[in-house]
Amino acid sequence: MFQAGALAGAAQLFPARGSAASPGRGAGPEIYRRFGVEPFINCTSTYTINGGSRQLPEVIAAMEQAAHYHVNLDELTEKVGARIAELLGGESAMVSSGAAGAVTCGAAACVAGGDPEKMQKLPDTSGLKDECVVPKWSRSYYDHAVRAVGVRMVEVDTLENLERALSPRTALAHGQANLLRASNPFTLRQFTEACHRRGVPVLIDAAADLPLKPNPYLAAGVDLVAYSGGKILCGPQTSGILLGRKDLVRAAYQVSSPHITFGRSIKVSKEEIIGIAVAVESLFSTRDRDAEDREWITWFEHIAAKLARAPGVTTKLLMPEAKSYYPTLQVSWDPERIGLTAGELGKRLLDGRPRIMTHAEGPGHSFVLRPAAMYPGEYEVVAERLHQEFGRAPGAQPARQKQPPAASLSGRWQFDITFVAGATAFRLYLDHDGSAVNGVYSSPVVAEGTVTGSADGDRIELHTRGRHEGMAFHYIFTGRVERDALSGTVELGWEDGQASWRGRRLG
Repeated sequence: MFQAGALAGAAQLFPARGSAASPGRGAGPEIYRRFGVEPFINCTSTYTINGGSRQLPEVIAAMEQAAHYHVNLDELTEKVGARIAELLGGESAMVSSGAAGAVTCGAAACVAGGDPEKMQKLPDTSGLKDECVVPKWSRSYYDHAVRAVGVRMVEVDTLENLERALSPRTALAHGQANLLRASNPFTLRQFTEACHRRGVPVLIDAAADLPLKPNPYLAAGVDLVAYSGGKILCGPQTSGILLGRKDLVRAAYQVSSPHITFGRSIKVSKEEIIGIAVAVESLFSTRDRDAEDREWITWFEHIAAKLARAPGVTTKLLMPEAKSYYPTLQVSWDPERIGLTAGELGKRLLDGRPRIMTHAEGPGHSFVLRPAAMYPGEYEVVAERLHQEFGRAPGAQPARQKQPPAASLSGRWQFDITFVAGATAFRLYLDHDGSAVNGVYSSPVVAEGTVTGSADGDRIELHTRGRHEGMAFHYIFTGRVERDALSGTVELGWEDGQASWRGRRLG
């Protein structure tokens, strides 16, 4: 499968403007270039922001064929869902708009249960079951897919807390794939049994997993499990699967598009439904996951051998603990010999030609390469570019001597932050000792977060860390001191860009 349409090197992967079409990859990347976007070699595998994993050729062909005809989506969803459930070993299944769409529709099914009036009422859950129990260690940014329904998340960390948290208001229990870990305070089976004794269904977000048969989640008693179609399944990027109990899957479909109810905006097309069906069929027919891993390991061995010639660089092959995942290659370097941070290296790779997208980011000196979105031949380009960048990198940079702080920052402050279309204010209490700055902060969302940082002459850098629900916020404020005023820019996170800010002393 992975040999089909293989390309030998960078010239074929990124043909010059006006050249012939790339074999096996349509007419080449001109469709993006005409809008001013240059494609890249994707070493981040399944990251949605970078386009997800490689779609199987048969998936692309099936979606193109499906686009030429019209069918009733209720009929298509029923038939395709039955086929997917048969292949994956579940009672029922439906195709959703990604794993997040599957989680949202599954949560809505647990709250509304197929009741037309309750479905129209969502996300207003007043008078309805409106709580979702979740293990503390299984909180994540992706809880938003559950919270969108209007339920309140109730954290538990022991079986005793779980028993106390379950009540007549509990609509469902939720968690991530990490609930399978043996090191957790309680097992997934104990979690589901406790919930089922109180009639509470369990919904698991296993977006990045490869659906295995027998299914480890269903075997542990889970009622609904959500998978992404655009990750290791290699299906359409905006597709997903909700697998499990027949009645709940039916209720989830009722509350989703194309029906005019809460989930109308979570739409999935006929082409995507066909595409993910073909991806699941391929998983049990033409695909050989062990062979894929063996091929990816040979790619990494080539990269490792190339980088072994770069002084100060080391590599380590990391094998997955679970069969659902795939090998990765960790690349590390000695900052005493190579004066690049991971973020600087990542920018160099992305700014070059061909562009290479990696997980090299931040102030550290290591990152991992992930293979599932790479095409044959691209590993050679990656190996060569990494070797070149390490070879031309500067040596270790001498530590800069910090200057005495221009002013003491100790005391109470207000930071006014201006976003692209709004503003907010942080309240901070800072303790300034020498060059070190520490403290606490609050915002309209974060009740209490921490502040760490440093002052160097009239320059400051402050890191704030806070949390709301399952989401962690880490902002980096940089700027200058002007008497009792501060100003500069704040890094909001790799997906959210920058904002400007001004600080004023409150006394």
